[in-house]
Amino acid sequence: MMTDPIADMLTRIRNASQAKHKRVDLPVSRLKKEIARILKENHFIHDFKVLDDGRHGVLRLYLKYYEDKPVIRSLKRVSRPGRRIYRRADEMPRIRNGLGLAIVSTSKGMMTDRQARSHKVGGELMALVW
Repeated sequence: MMTDPIADMLTRIRNASQAKHKRVDLPVSRLKKEIARILKENHFIHDFKVLDDGRHGVLRLYLKYYEDKPVIRSLKRVSRPGRRIYRRADEMPRIRNGLGLAIVSTSKGMMTDRQARSHKVGGELMALVW
Protein backbone atom coordinates (compact mmCIF):
# COMPACT_ATOMS: atom_id res chain seq x y z
CA MET A 1 0.00 0.00 0.00
CA MET A 2 1.33 3.40 -1.02
CA THR A 3 1.00 6.06 1.67
CA ASP A 4 2.18 9.08 -0.35
CA PRO A 5 1.23 8.99 -4.06
CA ILE A 6 2.53 12.54 -4.68
CA ALA A 7 6.01 11.62 -3.42
CA ASP A 8 5.84 8.54 -5.67
CA MET A 9 4.95 10.76 -8.65
CA LEU A 10 7.82 13.16 -7.98
CA THR A 11 10.28 10.28 -7.53
CA ARG A 12 9.20 8.69 -10.82
CA ILE A 13 9.65 12.00 -12.66
CA ARG A 14 13.04 12.57 -10.99
CA ASN A 15 14.26 9.05 -11.87
CA ALA A 16 12.99 9.19 -15.47
CA SER A 17 14.58 12.57 -16.13
CA GLN A 18 17.94 11.45 -14.70
CA ALA A 19 17.77 8.35 -16.93
CA LYS A 20 16.92 10.64 -19.90
CA HIS A 21 13.60 8.96 -20.70
CA LYS A 22 11.25 10.79 -23.07
CA ARG A 23 8.16 9.95 -21.03
CA VAL A 24 7.06 8.52 -17.71
CA ASP A 25 3.83 6.66 -16.86
CA LEU A 26 2.15 6.72 -13.46
CA PRO A 27 -1.25 5.96 -11.94
CA VAL A 28 -3.73 8.79 -12.52
CA SER A 29 -5.59 10.91 -9.95
CA ARG A 30 -7.10 14.39 -10.03
CA LEU A 31 -4.35 15.76 -7.80
CA LYS A 32 -1.62 14.35 -10.06
CA LYS A 33 -3.35 15.80 -13.14
CA GLU A 34 -3.37 19.23 -11.48
CA ILE A 35 0.34 18.97 -10.65
CA ALA A 36 1.04 17.93 -14.27
CA ARG A 37 -1.02 20.91 -15.51
CA ILE A 38 1.05 23.29 -13.39
CA LEU A 39 4.31 21.73 -14.61
CA LYS A 40 3.15 22.10 -18.24
CA GLU A 41 1.95 25.71 -17.81
CA ASN A 42 5.34 26.64 -16.34
CA HIS A 43 7.27 24.84 -19.12
CA PHE A 44 8.83 22.12 -16.98
CA ILE A 45 7.32 19.33 -19.14
CA HIS A 46 6.23 19.19 -22.79
CA ASP A 47 2.79 17.67 -22.30
CA PHE A 48 0.72 15.14 -20.39
CA LYS A 49 -2.06 12.76 -21.36
CA VAL A 50 -4.51 10.56 -19.50
CA LEU A 51 -4.65 7.10 -21.09
CA ASP A 52 -7.27 4.42 -20.47
CA ASP A 53 -5.69 1.08 -19.56
CA GLY A 54 -8.97 -0.69 -18.76
CA ARG A 55 -8.52 -0.27 -15.00
CA HIS A 56 -7.84 3.05 -13.28
CA GLY A 57 -6.01 4.91 -16.03
CA VAL A 58 -2.47 6.07 -16.67
CA LEU A 59 -1.05 9.58 -16.56
CA ARG A 60 1.72 9.92 -19.15
CA LEU A 61 4.12 12.85 -18.82
CA TYR A 62 6.41 13.86 -21.69
CA LEU A 63 9.63 15.19 -20.18
CA LYS A 64 11.52 18.22 -21.44
CA TYR A 65 15.27 18.57 -21.97
CA TYR A 66 17.53 21.49 -22.90
CA GLU A 67 20.99 20.75 -24.32
CA ASP A 68 20.68 17.10 -23.17
CA LYS A 69 20.02 18.15 -19.57
CA PRO A 70 16.63 17.81 -17.87
CA VAL A 71 14.67 21.05 -17.49
CA ILE A 72 13.56 19.84 -14.05
CA ARG A 73 16.73 20.11 -11.98
CA SER A 74 15.12 19.28 -8.65
CA LEU A 75 11.77 18.09 -7.29
CA LYS A 76 11.21 18.14 -3.55
CA ARG A 77 8.15 17.04 -1.58
CA VAL A 78 7.45 19.48 1.26
CA SER A 79 4.16 18.58 2.93
CA ARG A 80 3.84 14.86 3.69
CA PRO A 81 1.01 12.75 5.12
CA GLY A 82 2.88 12.60 8.44
CA ARG A 83 3.65 16.31 8.58
CA ARG A 84 1.54 18.85 6.73
CA ILE A 85 3.11 22.22 5.97
CA TYR A 86 0.81 25.23 5.52
CA ARG A 87 1.77 28.80 4.60
CA ARG A 88 -0.12 32.07 4.46
CA ALA A 89 0.00 34.13 1.26
CA ASP A 90 2.63 36.51 2.68
CA GLU A 91 4.74 33.54 3.88
CA MET A 92 4.96 31.80 0.48
CA PRO A 93 8.60 30.95 -0.27
CA ARG A 94 10.43 32.33 -3.30
CA ILE A 95 12.15 29.41 -5.03
CA ARG A 96 15.54 30.20 -6.55
CA ASN A 97 14.63 33.90 -6.59
CA GLY A 98 11.67 33.28 -8.91
CA LEU A 99 13.30 30.77 -11.28
CA GLY A 100 11.60 27.82 -9.58
CA LEU A 101 8.13 27.41 -8.21
CA ALA A 102 6.26 26.03 -5.25
CA ILE A 103 3.09 24.02 -5.91
CA VAL A 104 0.41 25.01 -3.40
CA SER A 105 -2.96 23.40 -2.69
CA THR A 106 -5.37 26.20 -1.79
CA SER A 107 -9.09 26.57 -1.25
CA LYS A 108 -9.23 27.94 -4.83
CA GLY A 109 -7.44 24.91 -6.30
CA MET A 110 -3.86 23.97 -7.07
CA MET A 111 -1.64 26.90 -8.05
CA THR A 112 1.93 28.16 -7.97
CA ASP A 113 3.37 30.31 -5.20
CA ARG A 114 3.23 33.36 -7.51
CA GLN A 115 -0.47 32.86 -8.19
CA ALA A 116 -1.20 32.28 -4.49
CA ARG A 117 0.54 35.54 -3.56
CA SER A 118 -1.37 37.47 -6.25
CA HIS A 119 -4.72 35.97 -5.16
CA LYS A 120 -3.74 36.58 -1.51
CA VAL A 121 -4.57 33.01 -0.53
CA GLY A 122 -2.53 30.53 1.51
CA GLY A 123 -2.58 26.77 1.58
CA GLU A 124 -0.66 23.52 1.83
CA LEU A 125 2.84 23.64 0.37
CA MET A 126 2.96 20.47 -1.75
CA ALA A 127 6.28 20.52 -3.66
CA LEU A 128 9.18 22.67 -4.80
CA VAL A 129 10.40 22.55 -8.43
CA TRP A 130 13.37 24.17 -10.14
